[in-house]
Amino acid sequence: MRVITGTAKGRKLKAPKGKETRPTSDRTKESIFNIIGPRVINAKFLDLYAGTGAIGIEALSRGADLSVFIEKNPQAVKNIKSNLELTGLADRAEVIRQEAEKAVNMLAAWERTFDIIFVDPPYLKGLVNESLLKINKSRLLASGGVVITESNKLDVLPVQAGLLKMVRHEKYGDTILSFYQEI
Repeated sequence: MRVITGTAKGRKLKAPKGKETRPTSDRTKESIFNIIGPRVINAKFLDLYAGTGAIGIEALSRGADLSVFIEKNPQAVKNIKSNLELTGLADRAEVIRQEAEKAVNMLAAWERTFDIIFVDPPYLKGLVNESLLKINKSRLLASGGVVITESNKLDVLPVQAGLLKMVRHEKYGDTILSFYQEI
């Protein structure tokens, strides 16, 4: 696992041992950033269920102003912080050790908004739907922003969650990327 392009291009990233964290493949990561293109430049990026932090780090490497990483696993949080130091991107990052739902509530209470929100929860647990509804209700998405979900092809995804409507859907093997915007 590595940073694909930008200021930290080629840097290898650490991942926690075991199967609890499932890193996004380089192919899928590259597809995400090819689709959102220059939207990432100067963006405020939220990496919900951050795992290794690879997606938020890629966003920083490609020019995002800020990435906020939400992860509950202490070993994963330690690796995210280490990866941020390794890539020299820690000064534009916040790492919050918290369950995703509680973190969304905290960020909403602090009136934070994000241009791009990446949601990659454990597969096949219905967490994508819950997360989309929570993001919609909390108003975390900035005007004109996009929510990107990564899920398994067997996950059932909503066409719409509150005001968030699916505008694009891409399949990469067993992985599905879905893009939601406010209607």
